[in-house]
Amino acid sequence: MADQEVPGHNRWHPDIPAAASTDPGTDFRMECLDWTNGQVGNNDSANDIRDMDLDQSHVLSGPIHVNGAEPGDVLVVDILSMGPFPGPDTEWGYTGIFSRQNGGGFLTDHYPDAHKAIWNLRGVHATSRHIPDVRFVGIQHPGLIECAPSADLLAEWNRREQALIDTDPDRVPPLALPPLANHAILGILDGSEYDRVAGEGARTVPLREHGGNVDIKNLTIGSRVYFPVYVEGAKLSLGDLHFSQGDGEISFCGAIEMAGYIDLGVDLVKGGMERYGMNRPQHMPMFQVSHIEPRYSNYLVFEGISVEEDGEQHYLDARVAFKQACLNAITYLKTCGYTDEQAYILLSAAPIEGRISVSSTFRTCAAPSTSRRSSLSGRSSRRTSPPGPRVKATWRWRAREG
Repeated sequence: MADQEVPGHNRWHPDIPAAASTDPGTDFRMECLDWTNGQVGNNDSANDIRDMDLDQSHVLSGPIHVNGAEPGDVLVVDILSMGPFPGPDTEWGYTGIFSRQNGGGFLTDHYPDAHKAIWNLRGVHATSRHIPDVRFVGIQHPGLIECAPSADLLAEWNRREQALIDTDPDRVPPLALPPLANHAILGILDGSEYDRVAGEGARTVPLREHGGNVDIKNLTIGSRVYFPVYVEGAKLSLGDLHFSQGDGEISFCGAIEMAGYIDLGVDLVKGGMERYGMNRPQHMPMFQVSHIEPRYSNYLVFEGISVEEDGEQHYLDARVAFKQACLNAITYLKTCGYTDEQAYILLSAAPIEGRISVSSTFRTCAAPSTSRRSSLSGRSSRRTSPPGPRVKATWRWRAREG
C-alpha cells in the first residue's frame, strides 16, 4: 500500500490526510487490499500465516473527507455492493489460525500452531480445497469501517490501553498494542509530521468508540451505519473485507479474508450525535442490519457453560461458555471426518450464529445444516455421511449456565 500514488493508512490519527473528498448524498466505490497488505498467498503452506508481520495491519482505504461534516454530526453510510475483484487470479480468499506467538486466536490454548485454508469464491458461494465437501453462501461485509478519532479521543485510547498493558507487560499474546512507528502507513505524510503521527497513532486491532475492527458479519450489502463525527470532514476509512465470517471470528484471522471493492453512499445528519443520543463517552456507531442474508432454516446447536476444562466454575462468564460451545462443536465435527483444525476454521469462516443468555451465562454456537455438497455433517473415507445429526452449512452457538 505504501507504494500507491495516494496511500491509505494502517494507524488511527486525526491528522492523517484525506485521500479523497465527496459531498453528502453521493455514491462512490472504494478498492481495498486484504488486511495484511498482501502477505498471504494462494498456496498450500501456512508459513505465511505463521510468519506474518502484524505491524503492517490493518491496511485501510481512505480517509474520505465528507464535505460539511463537523464534530457532533452523524455520518450515515449505506453499503450498496461489494465483492472480490473479478478474475481467476483474484476471486479467492483465505482463513487462518494464528499461532500463539503471533497473537493466537480464541482457542489458542487448544490450537497453538498456524494453519490456513484457501477458499474459491464463485458468485455467492465459497468452497475450499483444504476442507473438502463444504460449500456455503457467505455474508460479505467490511471487517473495519469507521470515522477518524479526535485528538482527545485518541489520547484517551492510548492512556487506557497502556494502563492495561502495564498490568501484564510480558503476556503472550499481549493485552493490547501501543503506538508503533515501524511499518506505519499514514497517507502522504512525511518528515516530522510523519514521525509525530506514527508515534501517536493507535493500532487498528481493537474496536473502539468510533467503530473500527467491528467484524460484524451481518453488516452486509443493504446495511446502514450511523457514525459519530469527531473531526472536520469525518474522515471515513474502511478495509479488511470479508466474504464470510462466523460470529466471533474465533481463529483471529477467522473470516474468509479477501481483497476487493465496496460501493458506499454517504449522507449527513447535522447535530446527529445529540439528536440520536450518541454522546455517551463510550457510545459507538449504530447499525441498521440488511435484510439480505443466507436463508438457512436448519441449525445444529451446541451449548456451553462457564466451566473450564479442569472443572473450575466461573460466575456468568460468557467467554468461557462460548469457548465450551465451540469445543463441543469441534468435537462433533471430528466424528464427521474433519480434523480439529478444519473444524476450527469452519466455525470461524462459515456464517455461524452466536447467542448469549445474560441471566444464566449460557452461550450457543449454531451451525447451518446446509453447507456441504452433501452436508457439512460428514466426510468419511467412504464419502458417506455418518449416522446422527447432519450439519450442512449453518452454525448456531449456545452457551448457558445452570
